[in-house]
Amino acid sequence: MSSGAAQSDTTGGPGGRPLSVVVAGGGTAGHIEPALAVADAITRIDPTARVTALGTNRGLEVDLVPERGYDLRLIPPVPLPRKPGMDLAKTPGRLVSSVAATRKVLADVDADVVVGFGGYVSVPAYLAAQMHLRGRNRIPIVIHEANASAGIANKVGARFADRVLAAVDGSGLDATVVGMPVRGVLTELDRPALRAKARHYFGLDEDAPTLLVFGGSQGAQRINAAVSGAAEALAKAGIGVLHAYGPKNSIDPVIIEGAPPYRGVGYLKRMDLAYAAADLVMCRSGAMTVAEVSATGLPAVYVPLPHGNGEQRLNALPVVEAGGGLIVEDSAVSAEWVAREVPALLQDTERLQKMSAAAAGTGHRDAAAAVADAALELARGFRAGRRPSRKAFRSRRSAGEQ
Repeated sequence: MSSGAAQSDTTGGPGGRPLSVVVAGGGTAGHIEPALAVADAITRIDPTARVTALGTNRGLEVDLVPERGYDLRLIPPVPLPRKPGMDLAKTPGRLVSSVAATRKVLADVDADVVVGFGGYVSVPAYLAAQMHLRGRNRIPIVIHEANASAGIANKVGARFADRVLAAVDGSGLDATVVGMPVRGVLTELDRPALRAKARHYFGLDEDAPTLLVFGGSQGAQRINAAVSGAAEALAKAGIGVLHAYGPKNSIDPVIIEGAPPYRGVGYLKRMDLAYAAADLVMCRSGAMTVAEVSATGLPAVYVPLPHGNGEQRLNALPVVEAGGGLIVEDSAVSAEWVAREVPALLQDTERLQKMSAAAAGTGHRDAAAAVADAALELARGFRAGRRPSRKAFRSRRSAGEQ
């Protein structure tokens, strides 16, 4: 860990009051998981720090944040429509209401810094922090951009943020690249040591090559149909399957008696054990997904969601170019493709080992600590009347990486 916090005061800030950090990353797991990974890093670096998560009642944070032991404060959601219409006309009013609610939260928790990860929750958080008055001009802001192409929320916030960090180069923001924050339980995961326990937990065959399938927190119908449609072929090839199809979806795979089990679940709460059980992953390529899969050293077949400007394909590209995975276009994924390609890949042990090593070699395992360091440094500096420059932070990060 190239953590500057190891050389700094870890007992709060000047004045003795514990530091208060607000993380804003609600909506999807792609925004929530990096926020919680940074929250975990903050509490490791400074056990006295208070961490509060900002969210809405529409997102997965309603379940995920309390499960991880953090205080969750809800604000009105502000979707950002991309096309003209009634929703766009209502946006200013919704934003004013949400910013007002956010200012109340920041005052209530006596926030010292706001760390935003994009999405619906972040814009109100950035604006509230920028205008918040509490005996000083504002609350400092750290932004982390997960995607290869920055979203609207972070493009707005980056105009006045104190630190802008990114998972990869070329996001479109003037940012310091630190990687994607991933939970310590995943960056330190020993898959071989946990394999037997993980497969027993899910009711999988302990010895069969195992495919892990998921399409993000809500599932992916194209992947669901392709893999479940190939269930008979996978079973005949002696392949076990753990398939998270999404809480609002369903699958109906052909089950062959005596073959390795095909286990379907709506949602995976124990992703650490799911990764430990797997030999190969087939999934979408959201930024968080790519970071987690790579951190665990799993070979992957990435099926980018075909929307926007091709962000998901860009997310997977560095890992694929390093040899850690494959990209298959959404339109090309079918039961026939899965039946033909997946058994051949899972039966090629040497190729899987090379892909695993390549995947594990990508990314930044200390990304969560880097974002936490930036937030705590800003909080301490602003409380003491100092405002460290973005340039100084970049210089320290570059020195630490050499």
